Amino acid sequence: MIARLKGEVLSKSDGAVVLGCGGVGYELNLAQASAEKLRRGTEAELYVCESFSPYEGTILYGFLAPEEKELFSLFRQAVPGTGAKKALEFLNKALKSLPDFERAVLSRDAKLLTGIFGFTSKTAEKLIVSLKDKMGAFSCGGAKITVLDGGNSKLFETLNALTALGYSPSEARKAVEAVRIEGIADGEELEQIVRKALRKLAS
Repeated sequence: MIARLKGEVLSKSDGAVVLGCGGVGYELNLAQASAEKLRRGTEAELYVCESFSPYEGTILYGFLAPEEKELFSLFRQAVPGTGAKKALEFLNKALKSLPDFERAVLSRDAKLLTGIFGFTSKTAEKLIVSLKDKMGAFSCGGAKITVLDGGNSKLFETLNALTALGYSPSEARKAVEAVRIEGIADGEELEQIVRKALRKLAS
């Protein structure tokens, strides 16, 4: 079984790369968010997970970090009806912020999973039920300095308000993070916070 590959990125397409290792080109499927970080002609090291299809044979899935591979495997093993392709779709959404995804599941926050990560309400509930008792053993790595820190519920509401207005989850998250760093005054209303975030988006 292949666990890790290191070589040159020979080519890439949406969600896939061909990695040249010792004269052999390995095609690996990646989450779109991970594939976008790789550049043709550069060296890359990918953690690998194998899957078998009766129609396509062995399929390789690549990950930039061990925790990505770990979460991919967790989706496949713990969430009913989740094959490799669906697990990769879930991972791509979770990669918007692994620390926030972990906390959303552990705190059973379906609104965050739908508003920021883009899961449907049905899928969000399914993920919470399936992962709530298993995420404790998962380590997303890195410092957890996120918009969730500080426990201000109005930040959650601002995130949801911005996504409801049509901003992408990443745009909304960056704007709210900027507002959080700038500081929120005691008694400041939600409408005022949303206006601050909108000004960040406009600047």
